[in-house]
Amino acid sequence: MTYTVWHIVGACIIVAIVVAVISILRTRHKDIKKVAYMMDALEDGELNFRFQDKNKFNRTLNRIRTIFEKQRQAHEQDSWTKLIRVLTHEIMNTVSPIASLSDAMAKSVDEKGESELDIKAGLETISDSSKNLIEFVQTYRQLSGVAKPVRRALELQELMDNVIALNSELAASYGAVCTYRPEEPDLMIYADDGQISQILINLIKNAMQAGAKHVDITARMGKDDDVIVRVANDGEPIPASAQEQIFIPFFTTKKEGSGIGLSLSRQIMRNHNGSIELVKSDSQQTVFELQFR
Repeated sequence: MTYTVWHIVGACIIVAIVVAVISILRTRHKDIKKVAYMMDALEDGELNFRFQDKNKFNRTLNRIRTIFEKQRQAHEQDSWTKLIRVLTHEIMNTVSPIASLSDAMAKSVDEKGESELDIKAGLETISDSSKNLIEFVQTYRQLSGVAKPVRRALELQELMDNVIALNSELAASYGAVCTYRPEEPDLMIYADDGQISQILINLIKNAMQAGAKHVDITARMGKDDDVIVRVANDGEPIPASAQEQIFIPFFTTKKEGSGIGLSLSRQIMRNHNGSIELVKSDSQQTVFELQFR
């Protein structure tokens, strides 16, 4: 009798342990799925999720999400502040001379309708400034209206050969050389060839305008089966004070230029679920890295 009771008690303990282990494993499996879901959402920039605050683990995940949300809001606010500052600067630089010249012309006209100023030259100046302002606004419209990419499988070697061929005359005029060297054979990306070519052409042109004599493009597979394209040049480095601002629309370190090339490039890469970053820029090299996922 006693032997049977102990058997029953032992069996109950074993069952309880098995149930507990299964429950823990199920909970752990659910938690792993939650973490995977959250990581995918954070990677895609989607923060409109929230787990029910039923347990401590869920509350921890929600706190992490809140931290990321606050950081994103702070970053976006900073980006908008910089963008507004650049827009205001560019518009005021164009509008102020127009207002000043118009006022001066109006005051210079006497009762007989004559003026000591050259009215024709003044009107031509106003016209030119107005056209520049219109061009600036059209450039902004171009920046805010990047077309959705039409993606297809592309061989990187073929894409790079075309890009280098398109830039051959430009390179010759600067006495520069542009090369492509894949670290692995038969690399492919799934992308819009026209848009990616636009990015590469812009990077090559910027490099040569910075005095580069060598533009070296390399490509390799990343750890997560992504493709990494690096565009390096030996031109003048980007000033340290400007390196954090080069992707801001209309910001430029050149005397001539719209300042939207890198901004457009970043938008294009984001539309491809990829990224473009400035890896380094010093006296030896300036390196941009494109990541295709």
